[in-house]
Amino acid sequence: MQDASGAASAAVQNVLFDLGPAQPAAAVEGGRPRLRYANREQASFRVCALDDLIPADHQVRTVWQYVQGLDLSPLLQQIQATEAHAGAPAIDPRILMSLWLYATLRGIGSARELDRRCHPELGEVVFQWICGEVSVNYHTLADFRTAHGDFLDNLLTACVATLRHEGLVDLDRVAQDGIKVRASAGTGSFRRRQRLEEHLAEAQQQVQALKEELASDPGAGNRRQQKARARAARERQERIERALAELAQVEAQKKAADKDQASVSSTDADARTMKMADGGFRPAFNVQLATDTETQIITGVAVGNSGGDQGKMAPMVHQLEERYGQAPKEMLVDGGFAKKEDIVEVSPPLGDTTVYTPVQKSKDPDRDPHTPRADDAPAVAEWRQRMATAEAKEIYKERASTAECVNAQARNRGLQQFRVRGLAKVKAAMLWYVLAHNLIRAAALRAMRENQVA
Repeated sequence: MQDASGAASAAVQNVLFDLGPAQPAAAVEGGRPRLRYANREQASFRVCALDDLIPADHQVRTVWQYVQGLDLSPLLQQIQATEAHAGAPAIDPRILMSLWLYATLRGIGSARELDRRCHPELGEVVFQWICGEVSVNYHTLADFRTAHGDFLDNLLTACVATLRHEGLVDLDRVAQDGIKVRASAGTGSFRRRQRLEEHLAEAQQQVQALKEELASDPGAGNRRQQKARARAARERQERIERALAELAQVEAQKKAADKDQASVSSTDADARTMKMADGGFRPAFNVQLATDTETQIITGVAVGNSGGDQGKMAPMVHQLEERYGQAPKEMLVDGGFAKKEDIVEVSPPLGDTTVYTPVQKSKDPDRDPHTPRADDAPAVAEWRQRMATAEAKEIYKERASTAECVNAQARNRGLQQFRVRGLAKVKAAMLWYVLAHNLIRAAALRAMRENQVA
């Protein structure tokens, strides 16, 4: 019996076909079916070009083609390693531009996460394709993201100007809306003046102690660590000094009785506590976007730390006029922007823009809010009467389908919380979202026009 059993076992091990892992017996005649099963432990060697791994119609190729057409000379001029000067070769700015644009479209906002995706062995093929065997690190990615805010802002202007030249954008009707984005600072980082001054004194003492330590033991083996500690202490001191400077501005905006209640974040002095869409209060920034209603192309962007939208329409109109040499013919904003002074400032005869925004209800229930008042300026009176018409109400409906739609797309791409600190860096980070959005919209608009011609 044992010999027969051993022979049967040997027969099973020497079957002609590999049946794979043991499976329950199939309820069919002839025994278990033969299957091709996954074997993830077998080492293999593949020879192929990175370019062969990316389909011809992949979105990343659209990003790369867009970046190739950009004038990156302002970035190239900052590179010190040239044919006439020594130094390690720098990473091609086209690679870094493409990485951040594509990462933004994928909802990746962390430099460390982007670095992980670019790893030559453990990363994703699409990010490896962008790098093209060029190694990157998260320090370089993080610095590049925020170091070229002016260049990115000029790129937005050039992008929209090109679309206007192609006849795809006309700026006749623009919608503006605000979106509050969580700041990197935590709620617990907000301090009042007395506490900030105490922290500043501690930071100054720490900086001085580390300076004396370095001076007394310059040849220590842990000199690099000492320098890192000294740098961290200096940066902490600078942050607290910045917070105290911002605190003076916050105190100036409060009533005399409430000045001692003013507080500022010790980690991001530019952040302010704002009421968010869910009704909660958290440190955030107020991002304003202007969108062409016909194409959903973002034409203007502004970042501030004031929680309200009132008073932000006129600056946006002036920004668009400065960017493109022409103010929008019509401006669509919600009721939170309805400030009479702004309407007068941008409307004829002082300006060239017709404003469409709801008229707030009158405190007197017997008074029609659309009826001009005695103290109304001519532009305000005209606005009241205009918003009572069916045509104006129909035009105003386009605001929600454009500005709010663009905001929702930004949320879907990961615009939930900024990972950088300070207004300048926050605006730079926001411009990546704007440029990535416009890149995809421009490609769609050009494809639609080609289909219509065909």
